[in-house]
Amino acid sequence: MASKLENYIKGQWLTFDGTGIEQFNSVTGDLVATVNGTAMDFAEILQYGRNVGNKNLRSMTFLERGLMLKKLALFLHKNRKKYYPISYMTGATKTDSWIDIDGGIGTLFAYASLRKKFGNESFYVDGETVGLSKEGTFVGHHIMVPKAGVAVHINAFNFPIWGMLEKLAVNLLAGMPAVVKPAEQTSYLTQAMVKDIVASGILPAGALQLVCGSGIGILDTVQSQDVVTFTGSAAVGRMLKGLPQIIDNAVTFNMEADSLNCCILGEDATPDTEEFKLFIKEVHREMTVKTGQKCTAIRRIIVPENLVEAVQLALSARLQKTTIGNPATDGVRMGAMASHEQMKEVLKSAQLLAEESELVYGSFERNFEVLGADINKGAFLAPMLFVNDKPLQKQKVHQIEAFGPVSTIMPYNSLEEAIELANMGKGSLVSSIVTNDDKIAKDYVLGAAPYHGRILVLNRDAAKESTGHGSPMPLMSHGGPGRAGGGEEMGGTRGVKHYLQRTAIQGTPTTLTHLTGVYQYGGKVIEDPVHPFRKHFEELKVGEVWMTAKHTVTVTDIVNFANVSGDHFYAHTDETSLEGTIFEGRVAHGYWVLSKAAGLFVEAKKGPVLLNYGIDECRFTKPVYPGMTIGVKFTVKEKIDQEKKSDDDIAKGIVKFMVDVYDETGETCALATILTMVKKLDQNGEVIN
Repeated sequence: MASKLENYIKGQWLTFDGTGIEQFNSVTGDLVATVNGTAMDFAEILQYGRNVGNKNLRSMTFLERGLMLKKLALFLHKNRKKYYPISYMTGATKTDSWIDIDGGIGTLFAYASLRKKFGNESFYVDGETVGLSKEGTFVGHHIMVPKAGVAVHINAFNFPIWGMLEKLAVNLLAGMPAVVKPAEQTSYLTQAMVKDIVASGILPAGALQLVCGSGIGILDTVQSQDVVTFTGSAAVGRMLKGLPQIIDNAVTFNMEADSLNCCILGEDATPDTEEFKLFIKEVHREMTVKTGQKCTAIRRIIVPENLVEAVQLALSARLQKTTIGNPATDGVRMGAMASHEQMKEVLKSAQLLAEESELVYGSFERNFEVLGADINKGAFLAPMLFVNDKPLQKQKVHQIEAFGPVSTIMPYNSLEEAIELANMGKGSLVSSIVTNDDKIAKDYVLGAAPYHGRILVLNRDAAKESTGHGSPMPLMSHGGPGRAGGGEEMGGTRGVKHYLQRTAIQGTPTTLTHLTGVYQYGGKVIEDPVHPFRKHFEELKVGEVWMTAKHTVTVTDIVNFANVSGDHFYAHTDETSLEGTIFEGRVAHGYWVLSKAAGLFVEAKKGPVLLNYGIDECRFTKPVYPGMTIGVKFTVKEKIDQEKKSDDDIAKGIVKFMVDVYDETGETCALATILTMVKKLDQNGEVIN
């Protein structure tokens, strides 16, 4: 008797009553396990996530949450090989499994690295200060805080690991807990990894819950602070998105639906070019990797009319060499579909495509050779290639997706027609064009961009390092308009913000300094007789100011700087050339002003400041002429904590200083933000020698 797959809910592993839904090994047909097939008490599950998980994660800073992700990624990377044999049971080859398992873990690493962009606070300060009053006593800003709910992830069957981790990485960094609902067919692989995640103790209580079986009623009790993500068919996604509780509570709903992605062969990419070979290789890969069960797979192959036959022959020859069978067998390049049910659905869709397109490679009969397995027991399906000779009139190819190793070639007569055909899919996750002509690439991208979430331009120069048509990257947006769902996930910091609430805050610069932890121009300052460069990271306070000595500018200053820097721009060196300019006379270099400011605010003696880390922003707001007197208002603007890279590393943080260079009238001439690396005190609050 097959085991019952447990669910991880409310902090414990629980089984279910009844017979449940059967899960089968897609290669051998053997029963793997059963999962619950009845509704669960999702109201309690979601509330546990809100009350326990959300509270625990919100109490952590972005830096702490990022380090948590890094620790989890390292743990899973160490244990990743144990998941491969389980992945083979889903029909995935070693390459397929690498994309799913290592790709998912890589996403955790990528989002862990973003912790430095958000800082060591539990909230994020978004954008710049907005002046709201004439005298500057009333200003506005924006902060972003984690939503107070739970993220519900309804995932597809094709990527049991990556589908979970690419979403978890984002919501956990943002500070929201998750309830993960993988597809029933392959949830046994997801559960194997979650078992290890829970056992590791890396995540706080309530941060992750797992429902392996039926999701009936999972969205019945979602609230306005929750976030729902869905990956799967467009039809199911639209149904869920239209549920009354989603609409009535204005629940954030991110949908990533299967779409009719396309790849275009540029008119310049004739059979004698490297680009033609790249095109055939890319289309073949997208038809066979994961047995075509990818939401980003190429479904429509759009080629110049005169190259249809060449593409058909070259692609068919490559497909002919594709070995199909048990992923654990040496030499197998394409595995099985996830289930017999999925295989039947693909054949059904392919029959509909055949009503308007000619099948030029493959067959509806399952009479091909399978290595290391029984074709009748496993859910094996050979690639099928169609040709649609009139894609503008015969439009089923733009409406029906066979979610497997099935694709259709179609001709175009001009780039404009290629763009029209690409856009007839009514929105996709990804489109690509293979061309070595940058003008063709630009014209295509600008014409197709409104209908596609991502566009890959592939040529001989990019090929060596290109990740390919079907690979969403963690720091790039993944999603698409229209049929693709209209959603967007990952995308680096953009994705994290989907789980945060942006709130506008208004008040005095002093109040907003206190609220944000970032000094707001015009706010009250803290005066201290000790120079800030004599202080350690912990001793510095945001708003602390140092007023420097002053300097009267001379022509000699300007001439000397021109000679040292080599900058002999006419405004600095030739007073006879100033007619028709905004300058009243010879003007000091902006970079001299900034350099002189550094000379005024720097404390020369050795102290806690290790180095100048860079300049975030710099503006020269008023010309500085000989005879003017300048000084610097040097203010601690922001402090950013840093973790030690190793035990031997120096404990330090980054301090941003506002450099306000003003003249004898009190007006600002230059405004910059510099970054310094500053040592910390030791754990006892003592100076580290």
